[in-house]
Amino acid sequence: MEACADVLIIIDLQNGVCYNHEHLFELEKLLTKVNDRISLYRKRHKPIVFVQHCDEELVPGEEQWAINAKLDVQAQDFLVQKIHANSFYKTNLKEVLDQLNVQSIEFCGAQTEYCVDATVKFAHGLGYKNLMVRNATSTLNHSFMSAKETIHFYENMWNHRYLEFIYDEK
Repeated sequence: MEACADVLIIIDLQNGVCYNHEHLFELEKLLTKVNDRISLYRKRHKPIVFVQHCDEELVPGEEQWAINAKLDVQAQDFLVQKIHANSFYKTNLKEVLDQLNVQSIEFCGAQTEYCVDATVKFAHGLGYKNLMVRNATSTLNHSFMSAKETIHFYENMWNHRYLEFIYDEK
């Protein structure tokens, strides 16, 4: 049986994050992987939280702010709006997790080195058991490191420090 946490948190897979002058690295693979995880959580009747970043480019209610239409968002899912890379900062995320009696969290989303990293580390500091499937985050290429290198770097840094990988892909 495939492992999962008490809750699945999907960070910033919004239209304006998935595509802003260029697509996130391996976007279609990421969306498929996230939907596979969503499906597993739905089958197990476990909660799903979608986190949406809000700023001058990602304005609530506008198309860029909306969650990517390829993701399976349903009415029972929890939606959290944030204004900072850390999904816990000035949001109701901790209260939602407390109400659900969450001890473990599975993370996925974007961007690897910004919002996912900040949230994973903060959740670790709060005492949650953090889980992830490899390559369940994405980012853009930078002048100093490719998206693939960035994802690999952060996964290696997180592994056994801030989270555990559910299974390793080859």
